[in-house]
Amino acid sequence: MKNIPSVNLNDFLSNDPERKQKFVNEIGAAYSEIGFVALRGHFLSDKLSADLYDEVKAFYALPQDIKDKYEIEGIGGARGYTGFGKESAKGKKEGDLKEFWHFGQEVTDNEKIKDTYLDNVQVAEVPNFNRIGMETFRKLEKTATYVLKALALYIGLEEDYFDGFVHNGNSILRPIHYPPIVGEPKGAVRAAAHGDINLITLLMGASASGLEVQAKSGEWVAVTALPEQLVINVGDMLERLTNGKLCSTIHRVVNPPKEDWGKPRFSIPFFTHPKSEMSLNCLPECIDAEHPKAYDDITAGEYLNERLRELGLIK
Repeated sequence: MKNIPSVNLNDFLSNDPERKQKFVNEIGAAYSEIGFVALRGHFLSDKLSADLYDEVKAFYALPQDIKDKYEIEGIGGARGYTGFGKESAKGKKEGDLKEFWHFGQEVTDNEKIKDTYLDNVQVAEVPNFNRIGMETFRKLEKTATYVLKALALYIGLEEDYFDGFVHNGNSILRPIHYPPIVGEPKGAVRAAAHGDINLITLLMGASASGLEVQAKSGEWVAVTALPEQLVINVGDMLERLTNGKLCSTIHRVVNPPKEDWGKPRFSIPFFTHPKSEMSLNCLPECIDAEHPKAYDDITAGEYLNERLRELGLIK
């Protein structure tokens, strides 16, 4: 396999049943085999993407003491800034060579669930940072909803199965900065091999290469996508829910060649999380004699907390 499969959401959005089914078949097959696709036809414009990258670069260019004031103790990095090297992959003692920011869900139509989420942290020094960040959040959330509609059909569920869980879900938009590498990393990489926690992850085009996914053969495959594409992968929650029918593929961000250590890297993933009360119990549609139930019962909220403890973000 030379690269990840490419699909076009416009096929699913069309009024042509054959095109719609083609998209369902293509994305379902890709997620059953490699767990990653490159998606065209999504709702995020090139301009909005470029605008957010400009805002993100402006934020990370702020003095460290300014950035530090946006790191909120005791919330496990759920909102605002998380400093360099503080997150590590499961089983790794070395921190990843990155700093990041979290934009979270802003609820406007459900006061009960609104009270369970933290407020987003407002950045005074970069006036458009929050506005453009949340505009991007909404476009990626909308795209994720339609991808999940297609996956629901592929699994054998009603098309709107995921809609109520993702609407007002605990999703996160994470602008990441991998600073220039100064000195020998000593075992640390920009992002150690890991699987994502959530249902699906939507990745806006990164500013440099480095993302690799692990094929079933064990081979590491470099992910390249065109500027207009989103790279979308299955997370561990969806793998659990589908009893392994859809694959949460291990991936990593490798360090660049030494001659490129002085170049920073930026990337912006959107982690699609459901509401905490969503059951991740294996779906009956994905259990049979050849595929017995492989995972214990758990809710999305319980699973998220378990994984955040493993990452060292909460105690």
